[in-house]
Amino acid sequence: MKADPSHKLLIQADELGHEARLVQDDHAVLRLWLRMLSCTTQIEDEIRRRLRANFGISLARFDYMAQLYRKPEGLKMKELSSYLMVTGGNITTLTDELEREALVTREASPTDRRSWIIRLTDSGRKVFSRMAEAHEQWILELFAELDAKTVQSLHTQLGQLRVQVMHACADHDAQG
Repeated sequence: MKADPSHKLLIQADELGHEARLVQDDHAVLRLWLRMLSCTTQIEDEIRRRLRANFGISLARFDYMAQLYRKPEGLKMKELSSYLMVTGGNITTLTDELEREALVTREASPTDRRSWIIRLTDSGRKVFSRMAEAHEQWILELFAELDAKTVQSLHTQLGQLRVQVMHACADHDAQG
């Protein structure tokens, strides 16, 4: 396999992260997996740091508010939990905190007495809107070196990978 010039730069910057696990004869897909994981971790860590420094908020809170921002009519706590891929207990804790800060409201569901509907308050929508604008700029900054064709190509290829992984997981589940 041809030497990867980015690997040398990452070593010099002491930024190998997950890729430090690799050895020369590892499979290309393992190398790709660890590169993707390293990129995701590095970007997520930077977004997490900037959210904390600029807004005093965690990434979990930001993601929670983002889901509610997209659904002005609100979401059931169970739906919110599903979208965020976290437990109901995590959602309850975040809801309690954000409700105390008057950023969300919690109302009984008119169709299911056991469910709560969570919505951003007007204040919560304003706060989130400011954070979302900054977040978008940070993402644009972090991806600025990629041209539009590369971004589109990566997006398409990763979409194909997600479909392939989904099918592989379904096949595996069906077998056992």
